[in-house]
Amino acid sequence: MRIEANLILFFWAFSIFSFLCFSVSSVNFGYRFPSSAIKAEQVKLPRKSSGTNKLYKTKYFTQILDHFNFNPKSYQKFQHRYLINDTYWGGPKKNSPIFVYTGNEGDIEWFAQNTGFMFDIAPHFQALLVFIEHRFYGKSIPFGGDKDVAYSNASTLGYLTSTQALADYATLIIDLKKNLTAVDAPVVVFGGSYGGMLASWFRLKYPHVAIGALASSAPILNFENITSPYSFYNIITQDFRVISLNSIYLF
Repeated sequence: MRIEANLILFFWAFSIFSFLCFSVSSVNFGYRFPSSAIKAEQVKLPRKSSGTNKLYKTKYFTQILDHFNFNPKSYQKFQHRYLINDTYWGGPKKNSPIFVYTGNEGDIEWFAQNTGFMFDIAPHFQALLVFIEHRFYGKSIPFGGDKDVAYSNASTLGYLTSTQALADYATLIIDLKKNLTAVDAPVVVFGGSYGGMLASWFRLKYPHVAIGALASSAPILNFENITSPYSFYNIITQDFRVISLNSIYLF
């Protein structure tokens, strides 16, 4: 319970800090905002060395093709890749948390190597880090790993949906926790952009699996008849306008 309380307190504080940072565009750059409630631990991040990647270990999970139908084809399997780093994990006896990155539309290694925030806070929370690849991307290709077959027609591409991806993540996380004897370990999901949308939806759809989600730059409401199609460009225009005005004051 103490770990979960600390996690909730941290993400509450982080949300307040993010809001303040977002507000910086409306004030003079002379102002300075307070630093995050939790500072990154001063640890040396494992890096690639001699051609061997020490940042994470690559694992595979036997995933089902279709989580929602009962046709014979639905029970086809594929190898689902995920990356794991247990360097800072406190272990199942302490119920130390598991931080999971919900993979975007791309190779999961790229996202793992460019998501330093999770590595920064893992030592403080003694967290296990897991990066799960999105189906149909990287090496997590259904239909025997053959991209030509997987991307060949609407029938095969019909299994490339966010709903199926979320079910993939839930299935993998639950199985991983059982294998690690860490069924009570709290899970927090992370993501950016489309991955942030997945993280948000995952928390909504699978609240029994994840206690929280941190979504960065996630346009979860950017859909037709919900958000204006010009909203993104309006924000960009406003950013440039504010910078231009501030540049006048600076020079």
